[in-house]
Amino acid sequence: MRAPMLVLVFASALAVAQIAFAQKTPAPPVLEPLPEAPPPPPEVANDPELEPQVTIVRRDRETIEEYRVSGRLIMIKVIPKAGRPYYLVAEGPNGSFVRHESLDTGLRVPMWLLFSF
Repeated sequence: MRAPMLVLVFASALAVAQIAFAQKTPAPPVLEPLPEAPPPPPEVANDPELEPQVTIVRRDRETIEEYRVSGRLIMIKVIPKAGRPYYLVAEGPNGSFVRHESLDTGLRVPMWLLFSF
């Protein structure tokens, strides 16, 4: 009794598999070639006006680095002989300088480990 039942189940599974494989897959859509890419823009990074110009002034008790872009003083780095260096960064249109102990913005991006393989 079990043998004919197994043969019937096997035959049914075989018939379903043949029907599934016999179906034709649809033809892929007609593909068109991509248009030519536009030429890259001129290199902005090589513009000497955008490169910071650094002037280094050495004194007895400190070294001062002045950073200028397009002739405008944007930052001063003061490196004393004893102590930690600090920065004077120009802020606002009037060019007033604000002292920073480092150029770190304080932004800490979370770097959580979600998965490990």
